[in-house]
Amino acid sequence: MEYSQKTIIGTEVRQVFSTEMAWEYHAIPYELHQDGIRIFIEESGDLESHVAELQILLGKEIDYTLQASGVINELLARYYPREQTGNQQVSARVGQEDFVNAVIKESKRLGASDIHLEPYENGCRLRVRIDGQLIERYAIPRDKYPAIVNKIKILARLDISEKRLPQDGRISFSEPGFKFDIRVSVLPTLYGEKIVLRILNNDAANLELTQLGFSTTDFNNYQEAIKKPNGIVLISGPTGSGKTTTLYATLKELNKTTRNILTIEDPVEYTLEGINQVQLKEDIGLGFASTLRTFLRQDPDIIMVGEIRDVDTAQMAIRAALTGHLVLSTIHTNSAWGIISRLIDMGIPSYMVANTLNLAVAQRLIRLLCPECKAKQPFEPDLLPADYIPSVQPEFHYQPVGCEHCYFTGYKGRKAIYEVLSINEELRDRIKHAEMSIESFIKTNKIRLLADQAYELIASGDTSIEEAYSFLFQN
Repeated sequence: MEYSQKTIIGTEVRQVFSTEMAWEYHAIPYELHQDGIRIFIEESGDLESHVAELQILLGKEIDYTLQASGVINELLARYYPREQTGNQQVSARVGQEDFVNAVIKESKRLGASDIHLEPYENGCRLRVRIDGQLIERYAIPRDKYPAIVNKIKILARLDISEKRLPQDGRISFSEPGFKFDIRVSVLPTLYGEKIVLRILNNDAANLELTQLGFSTTDFNNYQEAIKKPNGIVLISGPTGSGKTTTLYATLKELNKTTRNILTIEDPVEYTLEGINQVQLKEDIGLGFASTLRTFLRQDPDIIMVGEIRDVDTAQMAIRAALTGHLVLSTIHTNSAWGIISRLIDMGIPSYMVANTLNLAVAQRLIRLLCPECKAKQPFEPDLLPADYIPSVQPEFHYQPVGCEHCYFTGYKGRKAIYEVLSINEELRDRIKHAEMSIESFIKTNKIRLLADQAYELIASGDTSIEEAYSFLFQN
């Protein structure tokens, strides 16, 4: 195997070496095979003795490939980080009382959305999700892991003696310069309890619709839909696509003292002054549909439902829209038009969908290339999906490389792309008659699909073909 800057070494292989071993011998395993291990190693005067010692320590035959010192140092920094805190290494901090707090604060500073603590047979690791990508930060000794789990359980007010069943909790994290909530999920696995900490951005003060990435036309259509006194605005997209952020930015704009706004959410990720927010608690019967029924007796002007998951919630949302309320919610589909299909498949009559739906939006988050290390390459049309025909072909495109600025992922930051389908009279008539083919309507009305916006980011050099590839298939 020849090393390149795009070389990826899997977790299973990395776990063969401890952090201390990798740094001591300046070696990195890159492949396991039936007879032993293949490694990259730095050329030195002690090369043969180092290889012999590693064979004894691991009890396996070793095949090695020599690499320059710079390459080895880059791989060590990427896969076996030993960050410094003063004169003390992070690996030593794992056993300290404040390790959990330090990791939470560090993750918040890095802009991470989740922290994953995972036990395995020979060790444990801590990963953080930054820009949608999981990045390994620390290796945790097995003997230190139970104490960390117990510390998190205590902070989340969970039962530290219960190790057989999943548990969910919440931490209100408050220290000088830091104040936010954390959702805690504990899952029993083969080698111990896996924990995921979801960092919730409680403060919605900085959310603005104008900063979310809508094009001028899409923004105007969105504004027109949310300013109507009644009807439904639905946003679709997978988990982690920014739907909640769009909804809260919308609520912030609509939040006036003359309006009664109610929300039912799971969980409440942001807090907004002047809005009545309800946390879903299905174990006691406080679900989306039942809470919506109560909302209609609370004289609301605007209702936000965290997600339309079932036909009961969909029917209650339709009922609320028909009785003069504006309803905002999310739903899981692949496209804006898929929202209409999904509602009809759930059993909502097509004429009711046509009469209540104001706007359908599909949303995704796409990673942006790191400006410090992206590499220019000649553009080749065959790099795109066969069925995607771009209107303009650029001369160049850019590929991810990886450097210390982007944690060796090649990407830094994300951008939202939107597909906005405004329900005008022509489309309303098509929905009433259950016409499921709207290619001609999309072309005639010049609706920008997710594929088109993803390709624009490729052409401008903001993202890579690899990152945008899945978006390029026409809906």
